[in-house]
Amino acid sequence: MRNHEVTKIQPLLKEDGSLREPGWSKKLLQVYSRDAIKAPKFRIKEWDYYLVVSNEGNFALAFTISDDGYIGLQSVSLLDFSVPCEHTETILNAFPMGKLHLPTTSDEGDTIYIDKRLQMKFIKLPGQRHIMCRFNNFQDGKPFECDITLEQPEMDTMVIATPWKEDKKAFYYNQKINCMRARGKAKFDGREYVFNPETDFGTLDWGRGVWTYDNTWYWGSGNGVVDGKPFGFNIGYGFGDTTAASENMLFYDGKCHKLDDVTFHIPESGYTDPWKFTSSDGRFEMDFVPIIDRAAKIDVKFIISDQHQVFGRMSGKAVLDDGTVLEVKDLLCFAEDVHNKY
Repeated sequence: MRNHEVTKIQPLLKEDGSLREPGWSKKLLQVYSRDAIKAPKFRIKEWDYYLVVSNEGNFALAFTISDDGYIGLQSVSLLDFSVPCEHTETILNAFPMGKLHLPTTSDEGDTIYIDKRLQMKFIKLPGQRHIMCRFNNFQDGKPFECDITLEQPEMDTMVIATPWKEDKKAFYYNQKINCMRARGKAKFDGREYVFNPETDFGTLDWGRGVWTYDNTWYWGSGNGVVDGKPFGFNIGYGFGDTTAASENMLFYDGKCHKLDDVTFHIPESGYTDPWKFTSSDGRFEMDFVPIIDRAAKIDVKFIISDQHQVFGRMSGKAVLDDGTVLEVKDLLCFAEDVHNKY
């Protein structure tokens, strides 16, 4: 079982730029610093990604501010599962290499991107996260705007520090914060998309690191209410050397429950046919009925990205550390299969 837990505060990297202690933790205990990285600046990747899902409203919003060394990618997605349809608008920047000044921790500091077309801010407040965005000419000349607050009381998160066997200066330091209750609204094309904190949640994917060039990963995440309490999950694999720990975890009523291996069974017939998820410890057994495949492909010389982020509804069982079995039914979530060369 890959379950080494990091429990002490310490620098993330050693003097040679390699990870000090690969493993998982409940909070950002290991301290990230760009100055400690020994790889070239153009290989450093830093990003904040928020996904906010309305389980009852049947829609979702996604926001990315990223500095990936020789390219910056700033994007907003609006997904309407009742149609279903989605629209993503992306702004690319050449060679940001630290100019966005993304915070070195998710616990404090603001992540901001502003140009003539897009103004997007992720503001960290005590016990809250505030997402503000205006995207001019988001689609058909019409602007998108939103003002959303995510509640973040004291609660466990998923943190993973992962190395690569083939390059000791490469690492992946990532935090997933699930089960943040969402309130606020977005406006586009005469419609308001309103979040209800009783049923709707946001997730933060906070990442910093240096990757190798060619990677494929699988990632799934979702939040909802099960038996009257907030429930969420984070599952994934395929990225780096996960000998020390996996990133598979359940969240229930503010506490994390570590899982072993989870396998995505993606049908050969296509991404929008039903999937299954199984686990080596029998604690995450799910059926997944896709609604929409948010597919995106970029192929510009040495930068290739082939992404399938599939949204749908999941049903099955999740087992907590104490053996409690949670029955999950029609939970709106996503699972993705991504291949990147950059």
